[in-house]
Amino acid sequence: MSDLNELNVLMCGTGEYTTGWTGSGASTSDKKIGVVGLTLFDLRRLGKIGKLGMVGVNGGKFPAIRQHLQENIENVYKDMDTSFEEYPKEGHIDPEAYKDAIDKMSPGDAIIVFTPDSTHHPISLYAIERGIHVLVTKPATKLLSHHNELIAAARKHNVVCFVEHHKRFDPVYSDAKVRAQALGEFNFFNAWMSQPKSQLETFRAWAGKDSDISYYLSSHHIDICCWILQDKAVPTRVVASAATGIATGEPYNCVPQTEDTITLLVDWQSIQSPGHKGTAVYTASWTAPLKAGIHSAQHWYYMGSKGDINVDQAHRGYDITVDETGKTWYNPFYMKYSPSETGHFDGQRGYGYISIEKFIDAAREVNAGVAKPSDYDGYGYPTITNTVLTTAILNAGRISLDEKRAVGIKKIGDKWILE
Repeated sequence: MSDLNELNVLMCGTGEYTTGWTGSGASTSDKKIGVVGLTLFDLRRLGKIGKLGMVGVNGGKFPAIRQHLQENIENVYKDMDTSFEEYPKEGHIDPEAYKDAIDKMSPGDAIIVFTPDSTHHPISLYAIERGIHVLVTKPATKLLSHHNELIAAARKHNVVCFVEHHKRFDPVYSDAKVRAQALGEFNFFNAWMSQPKSQLETFRAWAGKDSDISYYLSSHHIDICCWILQDKAVPTRVVASAATGIATGEPYNCVPQTEDTITLLVDWQSIQSPGHKGTAVYTASWTAPLKAGIHSAQHWYYMGSKGDINVDQAHRGYDITVDETGKTWYNPFYMKYSPSETGHFDGQRGYGYISIEKFIDAAREVNAGVAKPSDYDGYGYPTITNTVLTTAILNAGRISLDEKRAVGIKKIGDKWILE
């Protein structure tokens, strides 16, 4: 595949996951130098990426972002160039700067979207309609109807559209997915994912207003469950419950409707056996204790009729204790930030990196005519088509909380709807 053309990419969003910069300085999470930007800078070094751009809302942030990237990436890793074209320019503020940036691109180029949840749909759709390949962070959209629109648009314009569900590329999760197929009919799934209360400082601008913790965190394990159960079972009913009181109090003072912890209870129906029904419980919180030694607590349990699976992603048997800060569990399987023996970036095997590289490779292959976008639906990749039930469950959970009722999920023709 070395003869494939380089891909021009626009990064939409300038925040923690893209740059490691939060507006008040470098992130204090496990993504201190970001994931998207670092990965793309390295893929450019390796010859897969051509031009790079970055678009945000406030152009005044770029001098600090450039300094941050130069000090923490370019000056740390050998042969790493962190240059990019910025939008909006000259310190301007423009919530629709993405349109100007995308209008300067050509069909076959790509965008990677890491912006507030409510903006995923309009940005992605704007790009797809102009023949641009799209990788959008989870949740792909907040509304199932918007997800269906992206599916239709991607098919119409023959572009690649992936959702950045990087946990599908975690070797433990992907291995568990395969092993679950031998465990008979699905019976029970329980997932927990949380981040420390300090994240509310990072997310205060949108927490509870633009989105919630279920969309932000439970989307990970809901997608894993949907992936495991693809062609085995379908979700039929969602009931949600939430805990409150921490995010809205001192010192976080989030808006009154902000939930601390959200739990979704989902009924699943076997496709092959009418008598087999399963239950799934997905819980997410951004009010977990500080100084727990991990940034994201995350584990899940799967039970089938012939066996079960336990996964603890937060504790991989690798911990370091320091006098001043105590014990910390590290996960280099996600992103390895320590340089190689030659001084180059050495994180190409991390599943955070691989998730982005898989999209870049797919877009280049489609551009070269050696693959069709629909081919990737059959590979188990998190395509916009393969992730529709994740959005259905998340959207149903939000409706259940707001309207205090159970929400049904059903398929009419080839389209999933809520009722």
